[in-house]
Amino acid sequence: MPLSGNPIRAKIRALTDSAVTGLAILATLLVVAPLVAIFVYLIYKGASSLNLAFFTQIQKPVGESGGGMAHAIVGSAVLLALATVIGVPIGIGGGIYLAEFGRGTKLANAIRFTADVLNGVPSIVMGVAAYALIVGTHIPFLPFTGHFSAFAGGTALGIMMIPTVCRTTEEMLVMVPHAVREAALGLGVPNWRSVLSITVKTASPGIITGCMLAFARVAGETAPLLFTALGNSFWSVDLNQPIAALPLQIYVYALSPYDEWHRLAWAGALVLIVLIVLAVSLVRYVTSRGVLKGAS
Repeated sequence: MPLSGNPIRAKIRALTDSAVTGLAILATLLVVAPLVAIFVYLIYKGASSLNLAFFTQIQKPVGESGGGMAHAIVGSAVLLALATVIGVPIGIGGGIYLAEFGRGTKLANAIRFTADVLNGVPSIVMGVAAYALIVGTHIPFLPFTGHFSAFAGGTALGIMMIPTVCRTTEEMLVMVPHAVREAALGLGVPNWRSVLSITVKTASPGIITGCMLAFARVAGETAPLLFTALGNSFWSVDLNQPIAALPLQIYVYALSPYDEWHRLAWAGALVLIVLIVLAVSLVRYVTSRGVLKGAS
């Protein structure tokens, strides 16, 4: 008797399908629930401290109420912009080499292995390495070395972005059908031009997503900045001087014994999460609308 004609087996298949579907939904809820709980708790603890002064004023001296994190927000923007300028081009370039020009070579295998190892290295180790190479070493002809600075902090964050961007770029380029490359080469397009104008463009949504994942990873890092950017209680956008950052300011406020600073720490954590979510959501929206979409 065919399986389709057996009512018992049909019921078993239906029950199995329902059970697996329920488990998948449960797993999704288990992943999303902590994120929702954290976000709701941050809103509960930090929303009451958000006002105009928070976004326009700097840290007030101990004992004075009020103040804000304007200098830390601007400092984070400077550090993340510098990290993006350093990490994204190098990461994308490395991914292009691994996927298009270095397949099967020993150098490509070494780069891939190094990127995988760096992805698992704790951020504090990255901070210590950046401290030893930039902050703790004075090179006379390099003005950014030998002291704490925004440049050192941005470099540390940029180095952290490279392995994620590199491996994501490689995986996205490998998924591009070979027929696309063969069609371009068949029309006489040079290989390097085919890679940049066709292959990379086709994989651009995935590459951009990988860049945003790397951006979101480093945006909330504190440990590397403790060893490099150090922090600053005043306005500063000088790349050669210590600079404030939201994660650093939250860390300082959270460790303080003052209730006023604790409130500002919760508000800063809420603002940091919202900024990361908005940045990632904006890029995903633009990508889905086709503005940054490749030929896929």
